[in-house]
Amino acid sequence: MIQRCRFWSGCCLMITVLVFSSPAWAGPATDQLRTTVDEVIRLLGDQSLKSQKQQRRQRLRQVINQRFSYEDMARYSLGQNWKNLSAGQRSEFVDVFSELLERSYASKIEAYTDEKVVYQAERHDGDGIEVRTLIQRRNDQIPVYYRMVDKDGKWWVYDVVIEGVSLVSNYRSQFSRIIRESSFQDLMRRMRTKLQEEKNLEKL
Repeated sequence: MIQRCRFWSGCCLMITVLVFSSPAWAGPATDQLRTTVDEVIRLLGDQSLKSQKQQRRQRLRQVINQRFSYEDMARYSLGQNWKNLSAGQRSEFVDVFSELLERSYASKIEAYTDEKVVYQAERHDGDGIEVRTLIQRRNDQIPVYYRMVDKDGKWWVYDVVIEGVSLVSNYRSQFSRIIRESSFQDLMRRMRTKLQEEKNLEKL
């Protein structure tokens, strides 16, 4: 089974950056990321949605989907294995990968209340930008860097680096191991199982 603790704890920290933020220096990529943050906060504070759990989660997913390039994240997460897949397999993987991540984010986002995030700076990262943030907790601080790429004037997140560890690289290591030891089909089976678990949790 996919190593759930590392795989999903990273996702949880990504959510924190999207929810609790404070003003700081900003550039174009940071400004657009902050727009997403502001809308997420607005939805979480909307009293009319408090009793409409499913509707709120759907709207949260829609907002997050407008900032994360799941296709790029999926492609980078498969690494060299991506080129060995057919167009149909690539489409299938992106669909399951995307839904799995977006459902996980939306279902966990409501659990965060105490963290605060400071936007620190932007750094050039190849053809993109790395937006550097710092999560401030009561007893510690966690550096979280968002790697973003500009597509026709819109900045998309394609990777997140948490305490020096890239989520995409972490996924790629796990996915490559499963494919190497078993098969791409087995990876898909495991991911669909996790997706169904997330769907079942939403019904509770």
